[in-house]
Amino acid sequence: MYDLAARRYDSIKDFDWDWERRFLGEPLARAIGSLASPVILDVGAGTGRTGRALLPLLTGEALLASVEPSRRMQAIGARLLPDPRSGWLRAWSDRLPFPEDAFDMVVSLEMLEFTPSPRHALEEMIRVLRPGGWLLTTNRVGSQAPWILGRTYPRRRFPALLEELGMDQVESMIWQVEYDLNWAHKPVRAGAIRG
Repeated sequence: MYDLAARRYDSIKDFDWDWERRFLGEPLARAIGSLASPVILDVGAGTGRTGRALLPLLTGEALLASVEPSRRMQAIGARLLPDPRSGWLRAWSDRLPFPEDAFDMVVSLEMLEFTPSPRHALEEMIRVLRPGGWLLTTNRVGSQAPWILGRTYPRRRFPALLEELGMDQVESMIWQVEYDLNWAHKPVRAGAIRG
């Protein structure tokens, strides 16, 4: 489906890049904080929305891995985000090809409802997130959400799901019209040292 819509995707979404920088890029940059060399994963990266909003705000040796299963979306994203700190990989969210605890931040926007198992995709994202890191994801809650059977969660249920999966400091807010935006922190295990 996304291969067919790839060339029109940005115009369909009608991104306002000043808005994206302010309400996506800047909060992500603040969450990354003072890490000298943050490693970030964007799951379901599409045409590079997260990278285009975030990377211009970061200095230093940040790295962004953008994972996208659609070849055409990936090709357009790589062209629109030519930053050398960004790399692209074709993969699915339920089988992320990374070791545990590999990323300081994992972002996945407007993607979960398109996976066979949103819970399993979340488990994978949390698996590759380092203790002390942040997950930023969306949950579809708009008028079409009830028709996407088994792939969306009621607004009150999604934060509880993130907590069931071991996350803390969960915060949910309205995101655009159809989605809630959810921040969640992966706690540092007792005795763990972040390197």
